[in-house]
Amino acid sequence: MSLADKVAGVEAILAEVAERFAPVAFASSFGAEDVVLTDFIARRFRGIEIFTLDTGRLPEATHALMRELADRYDLSIRIYYPDAGELGRYFAAHGPNAFFDSVDLRKACCGVRKVQPLRRALAGKQAWITGLRREQSPTRTDIAVQEFDADHGLQKFNPLFDWTRKDVWSYIRDNGLPYNALHDEGYASIGCAPCTRAITAGEDERAGRWWWENPDTKECGLHPVKDRVVRAANPEIDEVPS
Repeated sequence: MSLADKVAGVEAILAEVAERFAPVAFASSFGAEDVVLTDFIARRFRGIEIFTLDTGRLPEATHALMRELADRYDLSIRIYYPDAGELGRYFAAHGPNAFFDSVDLRKACCGVRKVQPLRRALAGKQAWITGLRREQSPTRTDIAVQEFDADHGLQKFNPLFDWTRKDVWSYIRDNGLPYNALHDEGYASIGCAPCTRAITAGEDERAGRWWWENPDTKECGLHPVKDRVVRAANPEIDEVPS
């Protein structure tokens, strides 16, 4: 499928989601995929809310891109922060960098900084949109265009699910879009500063996230793999045209 066909497919998905699942929100972490979807939404689907989860440990390059996109498209981006009390209790019990000590403590940190704020962000929504792609990592190879998010009780759409990394960057360059400066330093996937590094040749795109963990289980809890098996029982829109 050509990139032009994939672009048309994303536009069709967003149009139907915006019409049939309002209120709907797009979760952006300001990675390359999120820049692409921001361009689609800001130009044609302004009724879709854009929000982000500011964990308190994001790189300055991410904040800079957030400001640049807001100015470029005249956007009001909703920002959700960790609960200060929950964060304080985590610090008191484990220290600020306990995510290096075990997978459980890392997931607990993600829970406070990401999962709990996401729950607030999705409250009252009928659906949410992500920039997930199958090619990103071993944990995402079975991503579908639509999934049922059982944890939040709403539909989840991944319009770029079949896009390649080349597709994403071709779209960014063809349209002159800004992107996170860390991508030019070898960062393929960008999250919290302490948990993200540049990747080397041959590594998958999310190898730089929690690089000390097993690559087959590296997720923060925002996108549980278990949700994907529910999709067949909850079909709502057609597949992307082939």
